[in-house]
Amino acid sequence: MPSTSFHGIVRPCVTAILILGCFGILCFAYFKMPTTWLSSQVKLKAPAPMVKNFGSKKEQNQTVILIWMWPFGSAFALTSCSALLNIDGCHLTSDRNMLSKSHGVIFHHRDIRSDLSNLPPPQRPIFQKWVWMNIESPTNSGKIPGLNSLFNLTLNYRQDADIPVRYATIVQTQENNFKIPSKDKLVCWIVSNWNPSYKRVAYYNALKQLIDIHVYGRAFGKPVSNQDFDPTIASCKFYLSFENSIHKDYITEKLYNPLSVGTVPIVLGPSRQNYENFVPGDAFIHVDDFPSPKELADHILILDKNEDQYHRYFEWRRHFKVDKTGAFIIGTCLACNYIRTHRNEYKVINNLNTWYWG
Repeated sequence: MPSTSFHGIVRPCVTAILILGCFGILCFAYFKMPTTWLSSQVKLKAPAPMVKNFGSKKEQNQTVILIWMWPFGSAFALTSCSALLNIDGCHLTSDRNMLSKSHGVIFHHRDIRSDLSNLPPPQRPIFQKWVWMNIESPTNSGKIPGLNSLFNLTLNYRQDADIPVRYATIVQTQENNFKIPSKDKLVCWIVSNWNPSYKRVAYYNALKQLIDIHVYGRAFGKPVSNQDFDPTIASCKFYLSFENSIHKDYITEKLYNPLSVGTVPIVLGPSRQNYENFVPGDAFIHVDDFPSPKELADHILILDKNEDQYHRYFEWRRHFKVDKTGAFIIGTCLACNYIRTHRNEYKVINNLNTWYWG
């Protein structure tokens, strides 16, 4: 096991046992025991210790989650997890002085240096869990040597992650005041990351020959300000919600932005069935529903002339809405809840590279 793994933090304790109890065959047995013995031995019988010398008595009983690095260098508000998700007992911080007292430490993959030099020393309290956070796809995330066995939990968009998190979610609502915004454009697309090898670029190039598409973003030399972003999408009947890479469960804000403002997304990404795990099936159009861009273009033109058919794509808004609370703060609160409810559980991610990039 590499010295950077979680296992390394308990070796001093193991060494002490050997010194005090190294008698005959007992010593031999401990030395021959594989390092995986920790998976069964380090299941603490008592909860992780309280944080001492930390605020009020109530705060001392809280689970402390340290955000070691802000994702992409951008800080986000450390909102109360209780107010946000009804998760109690969490204290979120970015104060690195709290490292030794933190039950969980979150590391954003895209901000980890290739030589791991911006990570803390691998030795850590036995109750502390390191969380690998990444909501970018494998295509957009470089593999970094040395990450296997370094983390205890994965926080990711994939549903088989320890802590799954979405870019946004569809939630029930009692409000029934949604109105479709007025439209003066048929199809729109805002994109900055342009790569000719992407499947979405090839599909767009074919579709634009058949139907008028209003394009914006840095890729087209037409950047859109934050204040104009939602209104621009809302002014279009349809929006190209094309993912830049195709992976299971990888469904980003490109879908949720048009859904939230009253525009029908035309999606390109994982399968329709995969999309329907997260959003109503009658809320979007999937390019795979049509044999070619020609049939899709014909369908769009039919919907443009048939208001009743077009409005059916908004039936779901009678009972649901989009919650676009930031994925990073949601993920941090979910990580706190996981660690708070699994304090006695030991786990190490030995196959991160295979699991994510394999």
